[in-house]
Amino acid sequence: MGDRGGSFTLGQIAQALGAVLEGDARRVITGVAPLDAAGPDQISFLTTRKYLRLARSSRAGALLVPADVTELPGPLLKTSSLQTALIALLRLFYPEAPLSPGVHSSALVAPDSRIHPEAFVGAFAVIEPRAVVGARARIFPLTYVGEGAEIGEGSTLYPRVVVREGVRIGRRVIVHSGAVLGADGFGFAFDGSRHQKIPQVGGVVIEDDVEIGANTTIDRATLGDTVVRRGTKIDNLVQIGHNVEIGEHSIIAAQAGVSGSSRLGRGVVLGGQAGIGDHVTIGDGAMLGAQSGVTQDVPAGEKLFGTWGRPMMQARRIWLAEAQLPDLVRTLRAVERRLERLEARLGIAPAGEGQGDDA
Repeated sequence: MGDRGGSFTLGQIAQALGAVLEGDARRVITGVAPLDAAGPDQISFLTTRKYLRLARSSRAGALLVPADVTELPGPLLKTSSLQTALIALLRLFYPEAPLSPGVHSSALVAPDSRIHPEAFVGAFAVIEPRAVVGARARIFPLTYVGEGAEIGEGSTLYPRVVVREGVRIGRRVIVHSGAVLGADGFGFAFDGSRHQKIPQVGGVVIEDDVEIGANTTIDRATLGDTVVRRGTKIDNLVQIGHNVEIGEHSIIAAQAGVSGSSRLGRGVVLGGQAGIGDHVTIGDGAMLGAQSGVTQDVPAGEKLFGTWGRPMMQARRIWLAEAQLPDLVRTLRAVERRLERLEARLGIAPAGEGQGDDA
């Protein structure tokens, strides 16, 4: 993907980023590139001092750096908030493609659906009866919006997203390709001869400013709603079960799974492949490391790591101990042999012998 934003002088870039420029404000920059690939007409960035050596050898025409970096030759754009400045820099050179409102001629749109005049509906998209698509929403090709579903203003559904009937999506939500919102929750009851399906008649509510990754699935509730609160970011290949509630501004990494009727508080972080059992409550600000698994409630602010979600420092000590097990076993066996020789010299029967005589 090439640069779309054109060329800018360092002075213009510094103003856009709110950065302090050390160098020629008239120098022209045509793009952004990593430290090891940037050329004289491109700007790069230093996110951590770990890459100082690479930054010194970079051919970049300018560097975006933290305010306290002094060891590099210019031109430098210094900022006290590098991540925020980097976001602004990328948006400057890679602006979002302009929205072209309208409904493609090949889209299948029900007559009683409501598509805002400022919305975009792409080729071969399907909009079912009573669905609502808000202003500046973008429905990309081959996407399905079910009966009575609602897509809020400024939201984006990339190709092949499936939004089932009755699902409500808020404003400025981003849903990546292959995601399915509102599939049936996994609910069955065994009647002695077969598994009877429990009707899943609830809905899904996605609040404002949520992002949902590719091929993620969020199941509809049995009754009521499965809810993802505002500002939460969900990675690819995540499974959210029926009647789950995820608090505001939470982060859920790839391949994590949340079982039905669980509650995640505000600002919860789940690492990759973390798993949560059903009806579990995770307190505000709790963090589960990659591949952590929990089946019991987790207090607010707790940091867990490991298959059964031990406290993080305890899990780290166990890991370190496991690495030492071969040496510990050798040491233990050597101690046992020395003890046997000492017992033989003293005429002491080895432990466990002669106990039958006392019985």
